[in-house]
Amino acid sequence: MIEVYSWATPNGHKVHIMLEECGLPYRAIPVDIGAGDQFEPRFLAISPNNKIPAIVDPDGPDGEPISLFESGAILLYLAGKTGRFLPGSTRAKYEALQWLMFQMGGVGPMLGQAHHFRIYAPEKIPYAIERYTNEAKRLYGVMDRRLAKSRYLGGAEYSIADIAVFPWLRSWKNQGIAWADYPHLKGWFDEIAHRPAVMRGVEVLADRRKPLVDDKARETLFGATQYRQR
Repeated sequence: MIEVYSWATPNGHKVHIMLEECGLPYRAIPVDIGAGDQFEPRFLAISPNNKIPAIVDPDGPDGEPISLFESGAILLYLAGKTGRFLPGSTRAKYEALQWLMFQMGGVGPMLGQAHHFRIYAPEKIPYAIERYTNEAKRLYGVMDRRLAKSRYLGGAEYSIADIAVFPWLRSWKNQGIAWADYPHLKGWFDEIAHRPAVMRGVEVLADRRKPLVDDKARETLFGATQYRQR
């Protein structure tokens, strides 16, 4: 059984959804990032960047256990393990992979900054709010134009590109987005949201997550604790 060290965040939900879609047996092990669990030596041994998610698969590709961190790498591993959600032809595979990289390099980091400066930052900085809200809108526009001519982000078939992007768009209100501006993306979002495996995946550990309202949690995530040498 695959062990998933995770929390109810967009990056965590990517892996939860993929496991549910693939029907792989797994056990979700909570890593409370507000309490600092991500800095525990046991977790750092499999995720040296102190970020969730990470997995341990006792049945690795050579029959030996394997641990992986970084959600994109985990999605690729699970796609390879199961032969699902990544096209088989070389051309179609790379068409999907470019959109996975688009999520990893753009959607996640930029929407994360939009969340931070719009919701979590102790000081509301107009320049930062405007910059990252505008970037969120730009990225939504890129995806909307793509989906005007393609059923899914990665191509004709549902893939790990869609699985990677979807959880990040669930907080569209916090990103300053109006769905009316992105009709093709909204249609895609609604379709993905109604997939049974997706509905199950976004509920994993959701009951454990707490609002970041206390100073200790904010300091753990955004203060000196995050940047201490380990």
